[in-house]
Amino acid sequence: MIIKRYKKNPILRPDRHCAWQSKLIFNASPVVKDNDIYLLYRAQSIPYYRTYAQKEMDLSNIGICKSKDGINFQQNKRFIVPNKEWDKYGCEDPRITKLNNKYYIFYTALSEFPFRASAIKIGLAISKDLKEIKEKHQITPFNAKAMSLFPEKIKDKMWATFSYHTDYPPTKICLAKFNKEKDMWSEEFWEKWYEKIDKYILDLKKKDEDHVEVGAAPIKTRKGWVLLYSYIKDYFKNPLFSVEAALLDLKDPTKIIGRTKGPILVPEEFYETSGEVKNVIFPSGALKKGKEIYLYYGSADTTVSLAFIDEESLLDEILQPKKLENLQFKRIKEKPIIEPSEKDWEKKATFNPGAIYLNKKVHILYRAMSDDNTSVIGYCTSKDGVNIDYRSKKPIYVPREEFENKKQPNANSGCEDPRIIKMGNKLYMFYTAYDSINPPRIALTSIFVDDFLKKKWNWEKPILISPPGTDDKDASFFPEKINGKYYIIHRRGNSMDLSLRKTLKFNNKNYLEETFWVSPRKGWWDSKKIGLSTPPIKTKEGWLIIYHGISDDNTYKVGALLLDIKDPSKVIGRTDSPIFWPEKDYEKEGIVNNVVFPCGAVEIKDELFIYYGGADKVTGVAKIKTKDLLEKLKKCRC
Repeated sequence: MIIKRYKKNPILRPDRHCAWQSKLIFNASPVVKDNDIYLLYRAQSIPYYRTYAQKEMDLSNIGICKSKDGINFQQNKRFIVPNKEWDKYGCEDPRITKLNNKYYIFYTALSEFPFRASAIKIGLAISKDLKEIKEKHQITPFNAKAMSLFPEKIKDKMWATFSYHTDYPPTKICLAKFNKEKDMWSEEFWEKWYEKIDKYILDLKKKDEDHVEVGAAPIKTRKGWVLLYSYIKDYFKNPLFSVEAALLDLKDPTKIIGRTKGPILVPEEFYETSGEVKNVIFPSGALKKGKEIYLYYGSADTTVSLAFIDEESLLDEILQPKKLENLQFKRIKEKPIIEPSEKDWEKKATFNPGAIYLNKKVHILYRAMSDDNTSVIGYCTSKDGVNIDYRSKKPIYVPREEFENKKQPNANSGCEDPRIIKMGNKLYMFYTAYDSINPPRIALTSIFVDDFLKKKWNWEKPILISPPGTDDKDASFFPEKINGKYYIIHRRGNSMDLSLRKTLKFNNKNYLEETFWVSPRKGWWDSKKIGLSTPPIKTKEGWLIIYHGISDDNTYKVGALLLDIKDPSKVIGRTDSPIFWPEKDYEKEGIVNNVVFPCGAVEIKDELFIYYGGADKVTGVAKIKTKDLLEKLKKCRC
């Protein structure tokens, strides 16, 4: 895993028995001294009367505590207090770095109340021993926050990163380099810096409506400087706070080597979603310890929490070769391979096909829809996987049971989205059964392989395997038993579930259960809903799963999972970016716009072919080299 939270979070909480830190403790920054780890943090009091403001207000100070393990901290005491004209209304959000046997502690300094952007600047406290502050300085003459020094000089210069104009959004993450210490608080230096500001901006925003802020002080690795920062998606309307990472060149930190494709942490736990400011995580400090990076972050602006980042996994994620970074399925044809015909049963749509490779042919079972919106299953074959050489004149599977027969005129109903799997001498077909009134459910039927190949459509009587009253779709099992059990994937709600069964016997007291196995990812391309696309494929690296995800803009895209071969409940890898998405007109415009929806996949030699529905109207095909997809999944550790 790239990142995992400490199980006993939060590690620091407000102390109601201590006035100066009775309300909030958050946004902490670590540093090592001798054999101890010190943590500086923002502490906020409950409101009380302040002479400066001539009114009641709460006040932020900076506290300090220490630990042997970086997890359990003790001896909390107040360390930096508001005592200068430029910080008299609060000292917030420290960032500490040890350099040249000094401890440089940058913080947000508040000089006016009520607070306004022009009076929010960066302050600096310097200490030699972490016992007392030797000197303090106002740093920037303009609005800025979150400055931190790099922990060593680069080409004999001191470098820092900070957030410029944080309170005049959109803010910018910037760098500055200093010839000497005094440059940090020199107005002349900052005037010259401003003249060349474009040279020092790190361009880390994906969209104009997003927001970025400096997080932790840079961490040195063998591949570059790791910068963990705050990425706030859709900042002005519906903000989503998250943590992302970039890698900067060791000799020239203005060069971005790479970055994560999405967030590595988003608010999910109760201590991140509930507090002074809900749904906020802020990466304020980091420390390299062995093969891990300890990330300290503010949770809901109320407490300090901790997460552990696997350094190699993070670097693998960032440093993917371009070939893998931009990997995607390639369309083999510029037009659909199956389109509606003049036949009544498939006049409206032919889409969402299952597929299986038997006797050197690809057998495609597609959902066909009539003008009255009844879905049946059509059939065709292809010797090369692309060009259709046989297509049935009639459907090979039609609604037979009460649970899939239309109950409302012209409403959608029937047998939808087939997925077909071979196990032993049988082919099993999972599909969505819908009667136009009750929620859609998962149905299962089967047919002997010999009958299938001879086009003797002797399908077994279908059974319902998902519970009544629940929308459940997108089901398949693995093509072999694992540890004596059937592993069945299905989608109930917005997530993929994994149910383990000893048998395939189902009845009204014995249905699939909901297990919340793999979920959507906030801030990613699959943020709203996910579901299984194609049945699992066994490879030497593990079980390969192709799945679909819906993004915030309601576009269907395709990704992949890699599962442990012996325990498929363990997700080894998950694509960080989509590997297929709507681009062609027949995928963007149809019955449902902006949809690519695979239900079938086959391997032919060293390539993986997927068969997909385009805009709920037609069927297309695309392919990818299996080894390339597996290599990408090994880089995208989950």
